[in-house]
Amino acid sequence: MSCPPLKITFLGTGTSSGVPMIGCDCAVCTSADKKDNRLRSSILIESSNTTLVVDTGPDFRYQMLRENVTKLDAVLFTHPHKDHMAGLDDVKAYNYFLKKPIDLFADSLTEEALRRDFYYAFADTKYPGIPELNMNTITLEPFIVGDIPVTPILVWHLKMPVMGFRFGKFTYITDANKIEETEKNKIRGSEVLVLNALRKKKHISHFTLDEAIEMVQELNVPTGYFTHISHQLGTHAEITDELPSNIHLAYDRLVLNVQ
Repeated sequence: MSCPPLKITFLGTGTSSGVPMIGCDCAVCTSADKKDNRLRSSILIESSNTTLVVDTGPDFRYQMLRENVTKLDAVLFTHPHKDHMAGLDDVKAYNYFLKKPIDLFADSLTEEALRRDFYYAFADTKYPGIPELNMNTITLEPFIVGDIPVTPILVWHLKMPVMGFRFGKFTYITDANKIEETEKNKIRGSEVLVLNALRKKKHISHFTLDEAIEMVQELNVPTGYFTHISHQLGTHAEITDELPSNIHLAYDRLVLNVQ
């Protein structure tokens, strides 16, 4: 199945603490540049018929309100850390207005965490006002959400498996510091690659800025965007000046149109 034209909105581009970080008075956290204000990482993907989000972090409710998202068909999850799933309960608003369950797509590890943390939504005994969820367990096999084909990509967050996703010519990967060769082959041919680039200093489970740049170049993807950024990386303006011309820092509310 060919992929329709997609509109991608970066709902958040920050790491688990967000930027500014509570209690911090560094140059990034006190910056007047709106591009240095980063909610927890998530993206909104829209075709003419289908609307989905990747991850529902703690800022999910505000992100949906800010972008005036009145329709939601599905949520895809990358992994079971709280900054990527804590806001799931708020999909109940879509249940109420759209009169339907929301489809969830997650691997078995993430599904286990979702069923544990949101046990009341999956319990046999239901009560009014809880989220209505339709769980779909995914593997590395491609699948389709509405009219959007999805190719899962396995990456590693130290020892934790994380799902990246390719949607047509657009690939989104967050929380990773290793990609095996078989999975790199799934990324090749993309026109846009989004990668996490936490900071400049080496990190145990995230790509550094240099490592993320090297990955975009190795995979020969024409355009790269970096996300899951911490206040330790530097201001948006200063890091932008250091990047190759085809690589950019993503920022909250950035919109890309991918044909």
